[in-house]
Amino acid sequence: MEPKKNPRADLNKKSGLFFVIGLVIVLFVVWRALELKTYPKAKTATEQLTVTDYLEEKVPVTEALNVPPPPPPPAAPEVIEIVEDVAEIEETVIQSTEINQETIVEETTLKVEDIAVVEEEEEDVEVPFAVIENVPVFPGCKETSNEAQKACFQKKIQEHIMKQFTYPDVAVELGIEGKVYVQFIIDNTGYITNIRTRGPDKMLEKEAHRIIAALPQMTPGKQRGRAVKVPYTIPITFRLQ
Repeated sequence: MEPKKNPRADLNKKSGLFFVIGLVIVLFVVWRALELKTYPKAKTATEQLTVTDYLEEKVPVTEALNVPPPPPPPAAPEVIEIVEDVAEIEETVIQSTEINQETIVEETTLKVEDIAVVEEEEEDVEVPFAVIENVPVFPGCKETSNEAQKACFQKKIQEHIMKQFTYPDVAVELGIEGKVYVQFIIDNTGYITNIRTRGPDKMLEKEAHRIIAALPQMTPGKQRGRAVKVPYTIPITFRLQ
């Protein structure tokens, strides 16, 4: 006779329920494991305050300077002498200088010796180079006509500039070039005066001033036979090759 199983003791009937319950428990554990967070422990810093005792401040010792006392004021004179003013004051009588019809005027006779001769002062006259009757004569010019003297003067000026010309080193390094206008006056003694320059740079103006200042003394220009001042203007070109 075969033994029969108790239907109540059959575990296969509830295996599906146990499987679901186990699956739920496993999923719950996995979810909690994923949601679990850990935080690093914060390091606590400890500070220590050290209070020192109050330090006494050392006050520097100052020494009093032996300053001599100021000198005493001068003593007042014991006896004050009163000097009487015995000088007599002469009164000045102011006479009237007005005249009337009854006033007699004495006639005065002038002599030739009493008349002073007033010399006429010569005025400094400037005559332009283009219209002067006799232009200044540059040393070495021996032409006779005024036009020839002008041409010789201008030629000698150009030769002088070419001979004395020196390009400033700093201007060469900086590439400075341009044209400098120089105006000067040949006075009534033949010397060069009142040199004025106008150009693109101070270094070029200084060099142009030096060149013109080195001009020699000339025979002064004349207008109606009288030596006069003659202004002259010339451009000097500074150009780098």
